[in-house]
Amino acid sequence: MAEKVFVYDTTLRDGAQAEGVSFSLEDKLRIAEKLDEFGIDYVEGGWPYANPKDSLFFQKAKKLNFKHAKLAAFGATRRPGRKVEQDPQVEALIKAETPVITVFGKSWDLHVKEALRTTLEENLAMVYDTVSYLKRYADEVVFDAEHFFDGYKDNPEYALEVLKSALEAGADWVVLCDTNGGTLPHEVYEITKKVRERFPKAQIGIHAHNDADTAVANSVMAVLAGARQVHGTINGIGERTGNANLCSVIPNLQLKLGFKVVPEESLKRLTELAYFVAEVANVPLPRNMPYVGESAFAHKGGVHASAVMRRPRTYEHVEPELVGNRRKITVSDLAGRSNVLHKLKELGISVDPKSPEVKKLVEKIKELEKEGYHFEAAEASLELLIKRHFGLVKDYFDFDAYRVLIAKRKNDELPTSEATVRLSVEGAEEHTASLGNGPISALDRALRKALEEFYPNLKELQLIDYKVRIINESAGTAAKVRVLIESTDGKRKWGTVGVSENVIEASWKALTDSIVYKLMKDEEDGLL
Repeated sequence: MAEKVFVYDTTLRDGAQAEGVSFSLEDKLRIAEKLDEFGIDYVEGGWPYANPKDSLFFQKAKKLNFKHAKLAAFGATRRPGRKVEQDPQVEALIKAETPVITVFGKSWDLHVKEALRTTLEENLAMVYDTVSYLKRYADEVVFDAEHFFDGYKDNPEYALEVLKSALEAGADWVVLCDTNGGTLPHEVYEITKKVRERFPKAQIGIHAHNDADTAVANSVMAVLAGARQVHGTINGIGERTGNANLCSVIPNLQLKLGFKVVPEESLKRLTELAYFVAEVANVPLPRNMPYVGESAFAHKGGVHASAVMRRPRTYEHVEPELVGNRRKITVSDLAGRSNVLHKLKELGISVDPKSPEVKKLVEKIKELEKEGYHFEAAEASLELLIKRHFGLVKDYFDFDAYRVLIAKRKNDELPTSEATVRLSVEGAEEHTASLGNGPISALDRALRKALEEFYPNLKELQLIDYKVRIINESAGTAAKVRVLIESTDGKRKWGTVGVSENVIEASWKALTDSIVYKLMKDEEDGLL
């Protein structure tokens, strides 16, 4: 039986420290649910003492009802010269009421003396006191030995003493952190092996940063040396150059080395997860990202293409379907049908796999992807697209026209936005206007105003996030934009997407999809 390696995801904490990334509270909750659904073992939600948003996240997360993952709160060891019971950030960890608490402590003597400005003995006491105290309140305590590899290289005995303090205090895991990200794979292997020999019964983890572009390799080498918990982020996002990319670590361990990491079916949704986080984080997924990138299994014409069409192994190290990706051949794209058939089954739509309608649907999705659509974080738009293709979506209203006016006078602090919408519902014409704090807000209000008389349940609908991304930056002001809208009605959350050269039109597409999806789902539930 394959040996288990536990995945500890820190996208919501370390990943959120990446330049340009700012998760809203709803973003964090949505990602946490997705990670649990995927089969991640530990989800680190943030540092409850560091900011109000993280504290609120842990309050809201209690209602998420994880099926697999264990939620972890992150913090530091007590401050020098202070009793652990009197340290407010330690108390904040307890108030988060998570089954797992992770604390980091210094394991590099340089940091103890220069950063903490305390003694080596006091640092050991800080580690012991904090871990032993938190063990009273959590099922598991994970100890992150910050700067462990640099510390080991400078003063190996002290670095090991720090681990010993954590283990004697009851730490369930000791995690070796390459905090500066400059350690090389052969060093990680040798040092992790030494730790394994020194503490044969300890559960060891690895937390690698990517400053030397070796975080994935370092994580794999640590596992080969005996580590059984791997920290990282989806798509490798994180401070400076990022963290170990779990989208590479997971398949490397599972497909190449035979470890049990995530359920096999989950692995087939790895690409979907990567795009989901990329869309929510509003950070483009690099086309050439291993395993999950759009070009990971792309082949141009010539020798490569002809060979891979006859036998994929000639130029592919794994089957793309194993990680939910697809093969792309520029002259004849052969992928897509299996993914669509899987989605049809998921939606309960029975259709002959050889039906020409399936082929037409695949071609339609491909055409939209060329235009700039991505449906991974816009699952509602994808469901509508598929159901419309098979005539399963009712026309809840007939759209005629919309108009948006933006005006600013000399002495106005902010411009005024006004939108008018003209449509009909079952022959009844509606012509409404509304103001908003922006053009999309005005459009949303005008559309709701026109529809709520006929569909009162739309009053439950709230737009909770709005993101705009430029698709083809080189086109300048003529570039296309992709708009992603997240909505909720208190019972469910969903994402919709629109693409156009005009940001208002892209927003309108995503907005109307959101409303139609709400009405369709309510009708399916017998609430309309």
